Amino acid sequence: DADFENSERDMAKTVIGIYVIKPEDAEACDPPLDVGLIVEGVKVLQNLGDVTKACALLLGVIYSLNLSYPSDLKYTFEFFQKVLLGLDAQKLSHKIQVLNNKLVG
Repeated sequence: DADFENSERDMAKTVIGIYVIKPEDAEACDPPLDVGLIVEGVKVLQNLGDVTKACALLLGVIYSLNLSYPSDLKYTFEFFQKVLLGLDAQKLSHKIQVLNNKLVG
């Protein structure tokens, strides 16, 4: 199937991320067939069940492998780490500090 081949090709180019596989005819609320993590084009974790668990495990993989956040997702990961998880929360970048102030203000 062309869509599957395109998806596999895109996943192989992914530096770090979460993938979700659903059947073609699935509704938005239907559970996925698979949720997993990709690091440098390789599926490192599969069958995680849901995106929430995948997000938590992605942060753990980044931390345990001492990886740098991808530059285009730097602020997303900083928000996850410092605002949502409260890790090293006293050292926020200006962008994240402004967002945090809007959320709690």
